[in-house]
Amino acid sequence: MSDFSPYAVSSANSRGRRHADEPPAHRSEFQRDRDRIVHSTAFRRLEYKTQVFVNHEGDLFRTRLTHTLEVAQIARGIARALRLNEDLVEAISLAHDLGHTPFGHAGQDALNACMKDHGGFEHNLQSLRIVDLLEERYAAFAGLNLCFETREGVVKHCSAENAQKLGELGERFIDRTQPSLEAQICNIADEIAYNNHDVDDGLRSGLITLEQLEAVSLFSRYVEAVRAAYPGLGGRRLVHETIRRMINVLVCDLIETTTGNIIRLKPQDLAEARRCGPLVGFSDELREAQREMKRFLRKHLYQHFQVLRMTCKAQRIVSDLFSAFISDSRMLPPQYQSDEEQPRRVADYIAGMTDRYAMKEHRRLFAVGEI
Repeated sequence: MSDFSPYAVSSANSRGRRHADEPPAHRSEFQRDRDRIVHSTAFRRLEYKTQVFVNHEGDLFRTRLTHTLEVAQIARGIARALRLNEDLVEAISLAHDLGHTPFGHAGQDALNACMKDHGGFEHNLQSLRIVDLLEERYAAFAGLNLCFETREGVVKHCSAENAQKLGELGERFIDRTQPSLEAQICNIADEIAYNNHDVDDGLRSGLITLEQLEAVSLFSRYVEAVRAAYPGLGGRRLVHETIRRMINVLVCDLIETTTGNIIRLKPQDLAEARRCGPLVGFSDELREAQREMKRFLRKHLYQHFQVLRMTCKAQRIVSDLFSAFISDSRMLPPQYQSDEEQPRRVADYIAGMTDRYAMKEHRRLFAVGEI
């Protein structure tokens, strides 16, 4: 523990768990959180949930699971360099997408539209619902009974209305204070991971090209550097070497800029760090480079007509399933039938589906000749 910065989270300054739990014998509290997440049903389902490309479209594209592992790897490296709690960072990273629907953001948007009269649907809050309530692994409590700081890091965004319902977990959204530095790291590691692996998957799919990407300053700078260092290099090695360098410069810039922010604002402990405003971040130059890359991916990949076709189909599957189960809840498995909160239980059921299970359920309910 003495190796941590004074403003890091530790087992000693944690706000603890919702339910009393015996301290772990040979692990930190946050190692225990990580282990509980890895053994959860929701974590295993991430293997068959969409990142950008639907699971069945190719074996080499990222899934929610591989994305989650990449986030954890990047976040741990940053945390170590800043002398923050690597175990907490890993736990948050592994849990941050547990509540994602099948079919990525297309599925979330469709389920949110279906739930508009019932409190809406947001995958961060669904991740919290999973770890607090829906996982069924322990005799003494529902959910995983994670530490406050792990649960806090899972909830990246929250409306004022929803924050009021979260008790102490929602206070920071009302008071405009910050989560731990560990949670801030996970938020930006998520951004670094998905921008760069979406470039990789987009190139692999053929939906975007090297020529298009060379108009993006960050990519152009490093692809040119790779070509200068390795004349004649092409194909996947050129792509991977370029992406490796982009990730490295983003991580290094983040560490250096964050270190400068900490030196300037001098937080003495965790409480002061929470009041400082965002401490973890990029330099102005790299922040704008990231925004430029996001704009490129939105225009050329996420809005590509082939991706939009998948998006439209995915939204129709989710909407059809929701309508069918709301109209007759007897078609739901018994554990999802509820007189008091049926729409939310339907959302739980659909959000927990993998891509292929959602497609299979849709065929069972709507395909002629399939029972």
